[in-house]
Amino acid sequence: MIVTLIVLCEVAFWVLLAAGLALRYPAKMPRLGAAVLLCEPLLEVVLLVVTAIDLKNGAEPDWKHGLAAVYIGFTVGLGHSTIRWADARFAHRFAGGPPPVKPPRYGMARAAHEWRVAARWTVAAVVAVALLQAAVWYVGGDGDVTSLQAWQQKMLFVIGINVVIAGSYTVFPKRERAGR
Repeated sequence: MIVTLIVLCEVAFWVLLAAGLALRYPAKMPRLGAAVLLCEPLLEVVLLVVTAIDLKNGAEPDWKHGLAAVYIGFTVGLGHSTIRWADARFAHRFAGGPPPVKPPRYGMARAAHEWRVAARWTVAAVVAVALLQAAVWYVGGDGDVTSLQAWQQKMLFVIGINVVIAGSYTVFPKRERAGR
């Protein structure tokens, strides 16, 4: 049931995003479009409540509950930037807005961009780790929480990978080739 709900939340995220942006630009109803986009966080609240109820009703914590926490974390950390990314493209395509800004390709500007990306992924992973820890405490000593703790380790790995990538752009900045 939890996995199905996660899939439904992901599908609903993209449906609400498309509907909100379609209302904002082609339909020229920006307030209604913004209201639809503001419904996005309700999906995560529903997923969080259903997961908590599932655990409260005695379900053994497993990878599905961990995946729900990770999904919520990633939506919190990356959802806003995804909406901003799609909004810029919709505005350009349907409302005559400027072309979307591309990330810098070289030098310290690229490194700064990579650190911003790493920060978003870190926020996502930290939120997931916090939700997973809350689930561990919620279950208490009665249940087997090793699957939840395994997800926490994976999220720490995600943070590490993103810091290494951003750090590599800082230490070894990509340089523009001569002749470009």
